Amino acid sequence: MADITIQNLYRQYKNDVYAYLISITHDKPLSEDLTSETFLGAIKSIAAYKGDSDIKTWLFSIARYKWYEHLRKQKKELTSDDFVEVYMKNKLNLEQSIITAELIRGVHKLLDKENEKNRSIVLLRADGYSFYEIGVKHGISESSARVIDFRVRSKIRAILKKRGYFYD
Repeated sequence: MADITIQNLYRQYKNDVYAYLISITHDKPLSEDLTSETFLGAIKSIAAYKGDSDIKTWLFSIARYKWYEHLRKQKKELTSDDFVEVYMKNKLNLEQSIITAELIRGVHKLLDKENEKNRSIVLLRADGYSFYEIGVKHGISESSARVIDFRVRSKIRAILKKRGYFYD
């Protein structure tokens, strides 16, 4: 990349990174700390950035890693259930609900009924990959990846709603 400076990146993307972290942590002070750590991480790894992904995607992946690192320090071990829980919380507007282990198992069972591509798209999104990156991986357009993710999540939500997990 031609003229990338951390100062310019910080000015241009700090609010986006902070908003992304708020959406996954639901904790303002933690998100502020992780935003700072994200840009410190970017300083350390800017030389390794090859431009294979959008700079914002790269920063979001650093932010996501910093958040995972924080969780690991607190919990010692993370499971895929932890990531699915946060993803489903964010995407299905469950801020008011407590996600139980039964619900998470139910989501996994419903995902297991999907074809491999659909399941992979949802799980990649849960891991924080951009729709662009998912599209490239599956040989589909970014908008197709969005539509598949939306439809699978909507389908899962409708099934869980019928089972009494959600209320309007």
